[in-house]
Amino acid sequence: MTLTLHEHPFASYCWKVLIALYERDIPFQPNEINDEGDRAQLAELWPLASMPVLVDDATGLTLPESTIIVEYLDRFGDAAPLIPAEAEAALQARLWDRVIDGHVQTPMQKIVGDSLRPAGTGDAYGVDEAKAKLDHVYTVLDDRLQSGSWLAGPDFTLADCAAAPALLYARVVRRWDEQGLAQLTSYFQRLVARPAVARVIDEARYFREFFPLGWPDYAE
Repeated sequence: MTLTLHEHPFASYCWKVLIALYERDIPFQPNEINDEGDRAQLAELWPLASMPVLVDDATGLTLPESTIIVEYLDRFGDAAPLIPAEAEAALQARLWDRVIDGHVQTPMQKIVGDSLRPAGTGDAYGVDEAKAKLDHVYTVLDDRLQSGSWLAGPDFTLADCAAAPALLYARVVRRWDEQGLAQLTSYFQRLVARPAVARVIDEARYFREFFPLGWPDYAE
């Protein structure tokens, strides 16, 4: 078996897959995407040239999109599945994965992306809107976490693979009220202490100096 993951170790959606790979202890070959030449090669595999992309050399299968890749990885290794076998639990894992990607990742990336726009082309209204969306979803997540150790229920799932990078970067660009939203804060602490997540964070430390908004001292 040879799995190749085309990724960048500082990219949040790539973290989602890397966490799954480390959780399930699946051997793989990373291929780091760094420049336009790498992007052109990636586009030959997946025309949208978005990361991550997984290639299974044994089957010839090429898979883009982090959620789909994590689901595919449940076929490998002996760890508990990241999408539970029980139908209702699987539904919750998929639901909260979508909430994280749509309501945490998207506004977080809007804020980061706006900082990279040429001078005079910023979208201040859109950035304020993104910050308001993050403030709202933080309260939704805090309420959700009143009754469980992990986002989709008692077990670590796809939803938590998504939440770890999304919340880490969101906390950098729009820190939540960590005392007022104590359940969200406790959950985040559990996430970053989990060995697979801690490993991904550690592997990406080198790139923090390139983060366009600066990397605050309080961030893990």
